[in-house]
Amino acid sequence: MSDVTKKAIRKGIDSFVATFGEVPMQYQLLAHYAPGAFAGYGLMRDFVMRDQAAGGALDLKMKEFIFALLDVQGGFTAGAKAHAANAVKLGLTLPELAEGLAQVIMVGGITTWNTAGAEVLQHCVEICESGVPQA
Repeated sequence: MSDVTKKAIRKGIDSFVATFGEVPMQYQLLAHYAPGAFAGYGLMRDFVMRDQAAGGALDLKMKEFIFALLDVQGGFTAGAKAHAANAVKLGLTLPELAEGLAQVIMVGGITTWNTAGAEVLQHCVEICESGVPQA
């Protein structure tokens, strides 16, 4: 494995740890069995998940919110819940989340709400009710 690939893998791992606290299992598998693919993904993720202080155009709250909505649209409930929870912890309000989820219904239909959206909103309601501190 080249030094470039190793450095890219390291950037990807560091990006996950910085924004998510760990590298999710599906990405650990990718890194182990397809390191070149993870290296490319890691570089892209490192670029996208930069906060404004590090040169990103959008703040991390907005990026997490966008990923949550995209995951709802794609039917990936677990990812949507994780990204929405991160956005809420960074200051996203429940009305903002609900409005974004309504936009997803407009694009993807009510099935997006029934398969993922409602569960994502309920997850974040529970986070807010538990008193998890926001940024």
